Amino acid sequence: MRKRKRRRLNWRNIIRLFLFIILIAGGVYGFSVYKSINNAVATMHEPLDGKQSKVKPEALKKKEPFSVLMLGVDEREGDKGRSDTMIVLTVNPNNNSVKMLSIPRDTRTEIVGKGKEDKINHAYAFGGVPMAVDTVEKFLDIPIDYYVKINMEGFKDIVDTVGGINVENDFAFKMEEFNFPTGRIHLNGEEALIYIRMRYDDPNGDFGRQERQRQVIQAVINEGASISSLSKAPDIFHAIGSNVKTNLTFEEMIDIQKNYKDAGKNIEQMVLQSEGKMIDNIYYGLVTIAEQQRIQDELKSQLEMNSES
Repeated sequence: MRKRKRRRLNWRNIIRLFLFIILIAGGVYGFSVYKSINNAVATMHEPLDGKQSKVKPEALKKKEPFSVLMLGVDEREGDKGRSDTMIVLTVNPNNNSVKMLSIPRDTRTEIVGKGKEDKINHAYAFGGVPMAVDTVEKFLDIPIDYYVKINMEGFKDIVDTVGGINVENDFAFKMEEFNFPTGRIHLNGEEALIYIRMRYDDPNGDFGRQERQRQVIQAVINEGASISSLSKAPDIFHAIGSNVKTNLTFEEMIDIQKNYKDAGKNIEQMVLQSEGKMIDNIYYGLVTIAEQQRIQDELKSQLEMNSES
């Protein structure tokens, strides 16, 4: 793995749902709430099997650049699930920016540990978070410092706990028995889950679905961080602890909130260009070597990695 110069870090969108935890952690000091946060984080904390953290203990205190892989996993009873959403965030304080790359689920690449090429979202199904992290690292040629996995099936519990959310819907559509009109709409947990899963009727396809996912998670943050939700904090943190896993520790979350709460005002959405193609009757998104190199170079620059091998 390439070395990089570590300097400072930038933050905010370090995964929408996760920021929700950080914001409340920084704004609520009651013992019962603090205890709820601590218990939730203890439940959430899940180190990567067989993988040591690449981030030194003092890195966040020194405000160094870092990366996060967010996995939105569709796990249902009796099914290990696949990572329907894969978002890489690279955070840098020296240019005061966060770069966010959504990797389309159908992207064809080498699945590290399986010895074959397949859709990148299959890495999680084959080998869980460790294989997903290894595969993304190989595809992007950067280290992944942290991960956050959200169980999207259980996400509806979080939405219901905060009392539902409001979103701005760009176009009207119907899915199953639910109607989603254009404009500002209120969603309960089940409706929010349907809202973020729809993609086939979206003119922007999978990218449009990813936009709705981010919109819903941001709405959860806004609602959860509001004054009216403070009394629900223990229930909120219980719902989060049951549906989110991460290798971030409580101390690291506090360091991020304390040192970088004003960062991330400049969030840039990166777009990975690919061409759809049928191979053996399976649809894949093919990324050219030139496009892959372009994305790698931009992310390495953001992380202040040197050019040495």
